[in-house]
Amino acid sequence: MKYGEIAHFSHPQHALRFEYIEVPFKCDGCKEVGIGSRYKCSYCDFDLHVHCALPTSSISHPFYPKCSFQFLTRPPGDVQRYCNACEKDVSGFVYHCNSCGFDLHPCCAKLPRVLDDGDMKLFLYRKVSASCHRCGRKGRSWSYRSTCKNYNLHVACVKEMLVESWHELYFGRGGRGRKLETRIPSLKGTLGNHHRSRSSKSKVKKCCEMAGMAVQFIISAVLGDPSAIIAGVIGSMISKA
Repeated sequence: MKYGEIAHFSHPQHALRFEYIEVPFKCDGCKEVGIGSRYKCSYCDFDLHVHCALPTSSISHPFYPKCSFQFLTRPPGDVQRYCNACEKDVSGFVYHCNSCGFDLHPCCAKLPRVLDDGDMKLFLYRKVSASCHRCGRKGRSWSYRSTCKNYNLHVACVKEMLVESWHELYFGRGGRGRKLETRIPSLKGTLGNHHRSRSSKSKVKKCCEMAGMAVQFIISAVLGDPSAIIAGVIGSMISKA
């Protein structure tokens, strides 16, 4: 086995090689989209998130202190299951708690508790009382919230943004063999409406800029690579309109 290569039970015919890519891909393990670091077969069209390529047999999570999550290659039972972090369907690799019935996508299970770009810190919460910048609702799924409490975004809303933008990648053939549209809709209008009634134009602009930076880091974390480099790539994909 060469350096940077692994053998994986889900693709025994070939070794998987670690690589970095700045365009989205669909993980063949959890069936969710990723970007940045991945393990890829050089011979087949087969990709895995790092978290799916190197899973832990059992994990715990601070949001569910009484649970023990076991790694499974497919969701248990015949009933459609959803991830308790992002509210999206579970279709492949999953961490499942047998006693409580909770499920977490591998990348959701490994979401960083803190995202820090040097200028802003975003903390992951199971629930927050403030409304989300995108949907305007409270509660719902896990959320990232800034230290100043001015920026709040549901993990579920981030997933919805990605599904809307990359529908073919999620539900089709993943853009394989064709040009993939990588644009992500901006939250500019939503953020402006959220603050316009109580803030000056300069404050609204500054708020949108800061929140835009927060969105970039949250999206990169949800896609499995919460690095500054990938956050910058995400920023270039977000529509300026």
